[in-house]
Amino acid sequence: MTSFIRRIRRTAAIAVAAAAGSSLALTGTASAHSPTATGEAATSAPLTKGLYQSAYSERNHVLWTTAAVGRPPVTRSGLLKVDPRTLKVKATYTPPVTDEATGAVEAVYGVAVDDEHNTVWTTNTRNNTVAVYSQRTGKHLATLPDVAHAREIVVDERHDTVWASGFGDGSLVAFDSRTFKEKKRITVDGATPTGLAVDERSGTAYAADLNNDRIIQASPGSTDPRFIPAGDAPISIALSKDGRTAYTADQNGAGLSVVDLRKGAVTKSVTTGKGALSVATEQRSGRVLVVNRTDATVSVVDPRKGSVVKTVPTGANPNHVEVAGNTAYVVDKSGTGPAGEDRVNRIRLGH
Repeated sequence: MTSFIRRIRRTAAIAVAAAAGSSLALTGTASAHSPTATGEAATSAPLTKGLYQSAYSERNHVLWTTAAVGRPPVTRSGLLKVDPRTLKVKATYTPPVTDEATGAVEAVYGVAVDDEHNTVWTTNTRNNTVAVYSQRTGKHLATLPDVAHAREIVVDERHDTVWASGFGDGSLVAFDSRTFKEKKRITVDGATPTGLAVDERSGTAYAADLNNDRIIQASPGSTDPRFIPAGDAPISIALSKDGRTAYTADQNGAGLSVVDLRKGAVTKSVTTGKGALSVATEQRSGRVLVVNRTDATVSVVDPRKGSVVKTVPTGANPNHVEVAGNTAYVVDKSGTGPAGEDRVNRIRLGH
């Protein structure tokens, strides 16, 4: 492990809906417009069409975002390298072409960074694969097959492991982050894993099981998963700093569930807003952020009190939240940029 701060990695869920038939403008200067205020504590800037997720690299001080437009054959997709200070696109990398006849590319959706090995990992949902890119050059390094409807990806730097969720067949698949080889696979019949989180101290991975109102726990040294109750349609998951508590964004429950992982029980349910979709933990304060897609807001929750501290408006259809230090980045599918771009919203988190 490098000197970079070891922290619990998490990802949140991908919204599967995209505007079919729209176009995607991908350029290295797509964010040349000045950011504009969207709320008391938020700033936003247009990036490109078809935004899905983001992941922050502490090593490179870069925000990586994914974008894909339309349904197969998807011909417009990109991995964007964004300056988190200016919210401008520094570079855009186009995934490999998978079909010369149609021009389809290996479209990217979920994203996570591995600062230990200076790589960025993506889920290629439509292609049932995950991919690895160089953070330094943006070069496509590998495509790893057999992750059915790959949705989320999360990195465990301490154990040189990357986990991906296979929504299509109920699988959790672990890859070696050095060799890119598959090292473990757990398949649960009838499961629909979406969001992922990993406790780097123990190497235990957790997945939100959307259709079964539970969390799937995959522990090192065990091939048998543990099932923990969650809220109504959990689609995204994050962990507390000590790894003892999980937080799920519950789509049907319109809020957040606080789950005691040792007891295996929901201890609090907090209403945040319609279409709860993505969740992240701010490690310093212990507060939890929930993206409410339908309400176009982000709720800041005190999980100990079980209450919403603040609600911040975003662009329409916020899709994913990433927390880095005391800053949150929320990508949306608002289409409100000058050329119809979706936006990234930056929220400063006060304490």
